[in-house]
Amino acid sequence: MAQEHYFSSTPDTEFKPKPVQVELAGRKVTVQTASGIFSPAGIDKGTAILLDEAPEPEGQTVLDIGTGWGPITLTLAMKLPDARVVGVEVNERSAQLTRLNAQALGLTNVEVSAPDQVDAELRFDTIWSNPPIRVGKDVLHEILRTWIPRLNSGGRAYLVVQKNLGSDSLQKWLGQELERLQPGEFEVGRYATSKGFRILEVKRG
Repeated sequence: MAQEHYFSSTPDTEFKPKPVQVELAGRKVTVQTASGIFSPAGIDKGTAILLDEAPEPEGQTVLDIGTGWGPITLTLAMKLPDARVVGVEVNERSAQLTRLNAQALGLTNVEVSAPDQVDAELRFDTIWSNPPIRVGKDVLHEILRTWIPRLNSGGRAYLVVQKNLGSDSLQKWLGQELERLQPGEFEVGRYATSKGFRILEVKRG
């Protein structure tokens, strides 16, 4: 299964988890990955930059948009052991792997759901994401339009986007769209640049 189709809900390939050693939140750990998901060989470059560059997460309820096998979700859960960590994921195999990895690491504060299974009233203090740019602009915009406005007052979102895949235009669109949806509520900027990636920051006043 080609990696660009990792956003399919049910991969066609046989589910054969395999162990991969990675470092998350300063800990060397073994996680399970599999074919038919995003970045099965380990932590992809964009996610690694987000994990290295984003400021420490804060709050009681935090979100990872597009959890994959779980590097961001698991890191958030390690850094905020008393918080409720929510991962949203359309790929059922990825969601299953994140649950397995959380269980193996003893992280009891993780829940992974399909987007439509998350309580519509739930709001978040921190959002981290390596958003699925390759789903196409319309789908990507709808994903961000759905989740970013669910930041609590004082909340922050950090999104890592490759520069040559439109990070600057996405930053501009996001600022304009949030202003249209909820005027005066959000501030969108560039938090960091590293190795061809931008980290976009969204602050809610």
